[in-house]
Amino acid sequence: MSVKDRLLASFVALVWGLNFLAVRIGLDHYPPYFLSALRFLVLAVPVVLFVPRPKVPLRWLMLYGMGFGVLQFGLLFLAIDQGMPPGQASVVVQVGAPFTMLLGIALLGERINLRQLGGIVLAVLGMTVIAVEPGRTVALLPLLLTVLAALGWAVGNIAGRLARPDHPVHFALWMAVVPPVPLLALSAVMEGPTTGWRALGSSFSADGWPALVALLYIALAGTVVGSGIWTALLKRYEAATVAPFAMLEPVAGVAASWIFLDERLTGWAAVGSVAVVGGVLAGSTTARRKALANRTPVSEGRTPPGAQPPAEPTAPVQDTNRS
Repeated sequence: MSVKDRLLASFVALVWGLNFLAVRIGLDHYPPYFLSALRFLVLAVPVVLFVPRPKVPLRWLMLYGMGFGVLQFGLLFLAIDQGMPPGQASVVVQVGAPFTMLLGIALLGERINLRQLGGIVLAVLGMTVIAVEPGRTVALLPLLLTVLAALGWAVGNIAGRLARPDHPVHFALWMAVVPPVPLLALSAVMEGPTTGWRALGSSFSADGWPALVALLYIALAGTVVGSGIWTALLKRYEAATVAPFAMLEPVAGVAASWIFLDERLTGWAAVGSVAVVGGVLAGSTTARRKALANRTPVSEGRTPPGAQPPAEPTAPVQDTNRS
C-alpha cells in the first residue's frame, strides 16, 4: 500500500471518528430519531434522482437499510442522547465486527479459527470491563443501546454479503432510501410529530447553525467523502489490507471527544476499550494474512476493470456508512 493511500485511509478513519463529535453537537439541537432520519433523508433525495438502483433482491436492500440505518444509527444516536460519551461510543460500536463473524457462523455456515475466536473473546471481555466498571460513569442503558447498534451494523453486513451487489457504491447509497420513513415514524411516536420539524426550522437561525453544520458533516463528509475514498481504496487493494485502518476510527473519536468535550476515560474504561479494539484487530489480522498468502498478482495492485474486489469469507465486512 503506497504512502499516499495509507494517508488517505487514515484520513477516512479521522473523518469517521469526528462523526461522533458531530453527532453530539447535532443532538444538542435535534431529537435523536429525527436527527438519524435527517442524516439519510439528505442523501435519499439525490440518490433516487441520480443514482441507478442496484440490481439486488429488494429484501436484501431493505434488510441492509434496516440494519445499518434504523438499528445502527437510530440506536447509536439514542444512546449518545441518553448519556453515552461519544468517545466511548466510537469504541464500543466496533464490536459490530465480532457480531458479524458470529452471525456469519450462525446464518451462513462460515468458520473461524482459534485466533479469530480469541479476538471475539477479548472484545467481549473488554465490553464486560466497561460494563462492570466500579463507580461506572456510563449508565447501563446507553451502553446496551450502543451494543445493540453494533448488532445492527452486523445485520447490515450480513445483508450486504447476501446481496452481492453488482455496484457496491450504488448499493451503499441506495441504503439511504430505506431508513427515513421508519425513523421519522419512530420520531413522531417517541419524540412528538412536530418536535423534530420545529428543531429543523430553528436550525437555520443564528443559534442553530452549529447543529445544521453537524448534520451536513454527518450526511456528506462521513458518507459521501469518507465512503467514496474508502471504496476507491478497496478497488485497489484487498479488503483485509484496507480494513485494519478502520481501527483508527475509535482513536480519532476518543481524541476528539477529549479535546472538544473534555471526555476523559477512566483507567477501567481505557483497559476495556483497548481490549475491544485489540480483539477486533486480532480477528481481522488472521484474515489479512490469509488474503496476502493467497494473493494473485494484479497489475499495479488494482482490481482489473469490471471485476469486483475478492470476497473475504472470514473477515468482517467493512461498513461504508459509518456514523
